[in-house]
This record gives sequence, C-alpha cells and structure tokens, in this order.
Amino acid sequence: MASTTTPAAKGLSKPRLTFWQIWNMSFGFLGIQFGFALQNANTSRIFETLGADVEQIPILWIAAPLTGLLVQPVVGYFSDRTWHPTLGRRRPYFLVGAILASIALCFMPNSPTLWAAAGMLWIMDASINISMEPFRAFVGDNLPSEQRTTGFAMQSFFIGTGAVIASMLPWVLTNWFGVSNIAAEGEIADSVKWSFYLGAMVFLLAVLWTVFRSHEYPPEQLKQFDDTGEDEVPIEALSSGELQQRGGMMNRAGGIAAGLGIISVIGLVQADLNKELYVLAAMLVAVGLLWLAAGGMMRKGNYQNGFVTIMSDLLRMPTAMKQLAVVQFFSWFALFSMWIYTTSAVTRHIYGATDATSAAYNEGADWVSLLFAVYNGIAAVVAIGLPWLAKRTSRRFTHMVCLVIGGLSLISIYFLGNPDLLLLPMIGIGIAWASILSMPYAMLAGALPADKMGYYMGVFNFFIVIPQIVAATILGFIVGYFFDGLAIYALIVGGASMILAGVLSLRVEDEE
Repeated sequence: MASTTTPAAKGLSKPRLTFWQIWNMSFGFLGIQFGFALQNANTSRIFETLGADVEQIPILWIAAPLTGLLVQPVVGYFSDRTWHPTLGRRRPYFLVGAILASIALCFMPNSPTLWAAAGMLWIMDASINISMEPFRAFVGDNLPSEQRTTGFAMQSFFIGTGAVIASMLPWVLTNWFGVSNIAAEGEIADSVKWSFYLGAMVFLLAVLWTVFRSHEYPPEQLKQFDDTGEDEVPIEALSSGELQQRGGMMNRAGGIAAGLGIISVIGLVQADLNKELYVLAAMLVAVGLLWLAAGGMMRKGNYQNGFVTIMSDLLRMPTAMKQLAVVQFFSWFALFSMWIYTTSAVTRHIYGATDATSAAYNEGADWVSLLFAVYNGIAAVVAIGLPWLAKRTSRRFTHMVCLVIGGLSLISIYFLGNPDLLLLPMIGIGIAWASILSMPYAMLAGALPADKMGYYMGVFNFFIVIPQIVAATILGFIVGYFFDGLAIYALIVGGASMILAGVLSLRVEDEE
C-alpha cells in the first residue's frame, strides 16, 4: 500500500493509493463491525434471557462505554509510538484485538449467569476497541489529504455492510436454516449462539486480511510528509514557566471536577435517588483526581509519561473538536438509547410480549435484528452520497439534516403499530448513522495535530463514550420513574436528543 520510496525532504505529499489498496486497508472494519453489530443487537436480549429487568439493562450495558473510555486513548497514545518491522505502527493492535475479541464472541452467548454476561461484555468490548481505535488513524497515516474522505467513506461502507450481515444473522439462521430461536428459561437460543460463532470467525479473518494485505510508512518516512494540522511543540521543549502554567490549569480543572462530583454524591444521598446515578458523580471525582495528580506531576517536572500527556491534552483540544464534542454527546446518547431499548420497546409496545421466553418476544427480537440490518444497509449506501451533498451545501448543514431526519424517525416508532412499518423509520435512522460515521471525522480532520493522530482519535472517542455512560446511568431511572418501565419512551427521548445534536452541528467552526 504505502510507497517504499523515501522522500528527499519534508514537505512532499504522500503518494495516492489505488482503489484496491484503500479497500485492503479498510477491509478489517468489516470484521470489527460484525463484532459491534452482534453486541448491539443481541446483548440486551442475552441480558433479559438471563433474568435482567428492563430497568437493569442500562447499568449492565455500562461496561461497554466505560471500556472504550479507558482503552481508546491509551491505545491511540501507544500506537503513535509503536513501530514493528513486520506489522508496522497500527496493525499490531488490529491483530491482538481481533484475537481477543474473537475468543470473547464465542464465550458471550454461553454465559451461565447475568453477571457473567455483563463481565464478558466488558472483555469483548475492550478487545473490539483495541482493534478499532487505530483504524481511524490508519487513514491519516497512509492517505494523502485529498483521499482521506474516500478512506473514511470506505470504512463507513464496511461498517454498514458488516452491520447488515451481522444484525441479520439470528433472523437468517432461524428463517432460512431452521436454527431454533427459542430456548429453555435461562438459556440463550441457538440462533444467537451460532451468530456469535460465525461473527468471531469473520472478525478474525477480516482483520487478518488488512494486517497482511496493507503496509505502513516507518516513522522516519512519515515525518517527511505534509499532513493535516500542525505539529505541536514537544512537551520536553516547554519552559519551566509553561510547565507550571499547564500544571496549574490541570489542577484548577481537577479541583472543579472533583468538587462537582462530591457535591453530586451528597445531593444523591440526600435525595435518596437510584444508586446507578452515583456512577456519574464518581466519574467526576475520578477525573478530577486524575487531573490533580497529572497537574502536580507536571509542575514538579515529571511530565515525560503517557498519563500526564493524556490528561494535559484533554484541556488543549482544538476548537472544532470541542464544538463537535457537544454534537457527539447528543448524537450518541440517542444511539445508545436506541441500541439498549429497541428490543424491549418493540417486543412490548408492538408485539405485546411481556415474557422474554415467549414466542412473541423472540419473534419481535429477531425482527429488531433485521431492522438493525436495514438501517446499517441504508447507511452503507447513503455514506457514498454524503460528500456530494456536503460539497453543494456544507458539512455542517449536511450533518444537521441527517440528524434531524434520524431523530424524527426514532420518535415515529411510538406511532407505528404494524411491525412491517418499522422499516420506514429505519431508513431515516440509517441516513443519520451514515452521517455520524463520516461527517464529524471530516470536520475534525483539519484540526488535528499531525504528530498525535492516534491519540486525538482516541480522545475523540470520549465524546462517543461519555454520552453512552450517561445514558446507561440515567435512562433506567428515567424509564422506571417517569414512564412506568415502558421502554418505548426511551426512544422518544433519544429522538429528541438526536434532533438537538443536529441543530448544534450548525455552530461547529468547520474549515471546508
């Protein structure tokens, strides 16, 4: 893939790659999305089958976003600093993550208890994140700036394609191959088990294709190319006064975050609210303490480590990244509400099923898997056309339109009583999903420092993960306290959140 010709001087552009070279470097995303799609479409079903109540589902899901919050920036930081003579910079992480994720996919549907399934979700999500995080930076490393949109579009195509096939698997195995979708109480249906086994195989093989069919520029060669964004002054080059200033900024941020967290804990105790809400308060305290520790280390001159770098750069993100963070928050809050509540909402609101072992419930759950395949298929097609619309309007306007369409579509599920009609809102949700997978990255690309591509891509994941953690901690409380446990109302809340994200996208300072 990457040229082996060493440029004579810094300032040269990277060679353009062929269609098939971009195809090969993106193909691993097919397997990664297989894993995520199986997780998103079937984890709530596994939890309910093992005895989880609808109010418990969000807090059980919290393992997934928490894992991403921890894993992605760390993997990004270390992949920026990795070089293996055979596997390169990012591909070692592709390979290790794929092996671990494939093993976890095989174990997940065989979990004997609810808490075993929650623990396996944590392991599975961590493994998938190890593989996924470097793929975004892979585009920045290997493609010239004029081909990066094509690279992200190719990834979006494989995301949609993998999600379509993986989401359909339980339905296809039951309706085409006669694999049972009903099991004894407390047992996972064979259709789900075999879907996970097949997904594990596809995950590993797809990532292996990218590992062995693509190449990377060595660090010394990569530095000689022009890149998106400007290189930052190395932290070791900062003066003592600048180090003191940065450390003081982290100390102030840490004090504020920890203080707000402690106040929140006291308020929750006084109000005697659900214990799940303590997760958010504990996160504030934890982040505050981390900033205080990193700030103290920097002011003492102990700054040459990944921990201080990660915590320092959280406060020094590019302006466009901060603005996109708000858009991402409300977009992914909506998506997470859809992923964890659509099965419960559809099976109860439309199929009238109240028992997770009933035929009606399993029929509805299989239909939800198919619906998820539809919106991912729509996203794969729409992603190809979004650059055309963005070129004729703007990326901000394009993202706004797509998110508003998706939000209205999510809300419309409440008003549909026929399962077949649910295909219509899936079209709108697919349009929004296509934009979420591509437009934020297109708007962000020009703002990232060239020498921290992997790290900042990992940090950008914070604004995907944090809203999922918020959703996992408060949606169960909202649904149980305000909506009498009816999951359909969580989809309405999610739809409103997605519309708000669309409106907020118009304020992003995007350099077209």
